[in-house]
Amino acid sequence: MHRKIGIIGGLSPESTVSYYLQITRKYVEQFQDYSYPDIIIYSVNLENYHIWRSENRWDKITDDLISVTEKLKNAGADFCIIATNTMHKVFNELTRKVDIPFIHILNPTIKEIKKARLKKIGLLGTKFTMAESFYKDELSENGITTIVPSENQQEIIHKIIVEELVRGQINNESKKIYLDIIDNLRSLGAEGIILGCTEIPLLISQNDCSIPIFDTAILHSNAALEYSISVDK
Repeated sequence: MHRKIGIIGGLSPESTVSYYLQITRKYVEQFQDYSYPDIIIYSVNLENYHIWRSENRWDKITDDLISVTEKLKNAGADFCIIATNTMHKVFNELTRKVDIPFIHILNPTIKEIKKARLKKIGLLGTKFTMAESFYKDELSENGITTIVPSENQQEIIHKIIVEELVRGQINNESKKIYLDIIDNLRSLGAEGIILGCTEIPLLISQNDCSIPIFDTAILHSNAALEYSISVDK
């Protein structure tokens, strides 16, 4: 039997669906059968998380993630992933307070960046992911310099995520804005781009860009599948 995967989802539903599809489709592609791992998804109340974020109540976010993790464990999950980038701000605190393994979303991303031998990376995501240090510090510890958009560009990127992508709305004008920002990051020395929000791949793909794109949702999903099937229980 494979390890059962627990997914903390709903942050947003759009990215949660992409995780489920990637894990199951990747398994079928790799093994040519349908014996993919059991997957348990707990979809949280996204509005609560938006409110807590706006109030800077990350303690409430942590408490809710702890509660959800316990529910996934009790449902039979052997390990968990958080299907979003921003909530990894509290990853270390969360994992200190639970006794079930987690896979950090940046681990497989950093692995791929190192494999490509890149040293300077542009980062797109919510304003929290771009402006705060929890991602940049992790990348820096691995010898990777992070370049982020200007404050004004960060606000635009964040607004498109929250008002469009989270709702599954794909706007060509928004795509052009993102591509212009990516081009600007490239001109500042970015050798690749981290799509550090799991909804951004709904809008941007490698086919749109001349430099490497690191899709955190895909890389995280693949890492979860690999861990699930790597050792029998």
